[in-house]
Amino acid sequence: MSREEFTPSESEWLIMEILWEHKGSMTSKEIISILETKSDMTPKMARVLINRLVEKGMLKYTGDPNDKRVYHYTPAKKKKDCINEKSRRFVTNFFNGNRTNAIAALIQDAELTNEDFIYLESLLHNKLPLD
Repeated sequence: MSREEFTPSESEWLIMEILWEHKGSMTSKEIISILETKSDMTPKMARVLINRLVEKGMLKYTGDPNDKRVYHYTPAKKKKDCINEKSRRFVTNFFNGNRTNAIAALIQDAELTNEDFIYLESLLHNKLPLD
């Protein structure tokens, strides 16, 4: 598998969001029940995506002690780690790895409040190299 295959696709991200929000293990039936309120994804497709997430190492699972046909899924990766990886891929794929150009493109098109500017300024200030 290539490096990009180890992060969730857009559809897989929906499933990961459910698990990250739940903060515990869930069965595929529980995941699908919540997913049905958030998208029009079929239960069959959801199961396919859950299996892909397991293959990618994004989900771990354990068998139910009372029913070996039931699996309990938990995230194997933190949301923050996935966001960081997706951000790196975005910058690499669309800006040839140039973070400054990526940030500039995002800021130019954004409607920012004064609070947003203050926050961004503090982030940049904290990134200044020490003299």
